[in-house]
Amino acid sequence: MNTEMMDREKLISKWLDNDLSDQELQAFKALEDYDDLVRLNDSLQDFKADDYNTSTALEQVLSSIKTKTPQPTTLWIKPFLRVAALLVICFSLYYYVTTLDTTIVTDVAQKTTVALPDASSVALNAKSTLIFNKKEWHKERHVELQGEAFFKVSKGASFNVITTSGTVTVYGTQFNVKQRDNYFEVICYEGLVGVTYKSQETKLKPGDSFLIIDGKLIAKGKESSSTPSWLNNESQFKSIPYKAVIAEFERQYGVSVTLMGIDSKQHFTGGFSHDNIDVALQSITLPLHLTYSKENNTIILRRE
Repeated sequence: MNTEMMDREKLISKWLDNDLSDQELQAFKALEDYDDLVRLNDSLQDFKADDYNTSTALEQVLSSIKTKTPQPTTLWIKPFLRVAALLVICFSLYYYVTTLDTTIVTDVAQKTTVALPDASSVALNAKSTLIFNKKEWHKERHVELQGEAFFKVSKGASFNVITTSGTVTVYGTQFNVKQRDNYFEVICYEGLVGVTYKSQETKLKPGDSFLIIDGKLIAKGKESSSTPSWLNNESQFKSIPYKAVIAEFERQYGVSVTLMGIDSKQHFTGGFSHDNIDVALQSITLPLHLTYSKENNTIILRRE
């Protein structure tokens, strides 16, 4: 072990003992990870576990080493105290970390499947975020969603999907939730789904949809597919504003699309694949008689 490492460990040990001189304190503050050590200490000071008490653990360790043996014994007591304190911190930190939320994030053109603690599963579409807590799952089944996901929920207690637009409550079912900018859609494929939007709940049966675009409720026909199209690397739309189609295209291909002389509010019916950008571009331009050109990572669409 080199001298620098020994000096660092000595400073940290003396810090744990609250035994730093003024000169040593300045050296301790100059450590590269000083800020991290202080933040860790502050976090542990604020942390209070229900079933693990750091103060009690320390008191037990201290009481166990009280002795009336001669003074030379102190030569091993202080190192033992440092090790005991480090163990208490490690156990506390482990307990604290295991109570944190699990966050799953997908990038552009990326999809993933997440297994929840009760064997429910979530397929997460591109540019989406899913958050849940494993430790609290047995008490309350709920997830937070930003983006789009398809859920297969195991039977059991109520299951809630919380979004900034509304909350979806289900009991053992399959459904898709899409929450994007000014776009909120829920499609029930199996079972029963309750969608709470602005304090009002709407019940959806298999094939039913709930769609809000720009704050307006949009009526939709029955859904005939058994699963959402994006699971098969396709995006399908039926009378959807063109701007929503373009936004999904950008998420799936990681490009920026510029519209020149095109009404982004006009409705579009059709779809595009996620596997071939040129084929996909033709799919979203030919029906509207548009042309396109590529400039680096930007695609420009124009009216013919």
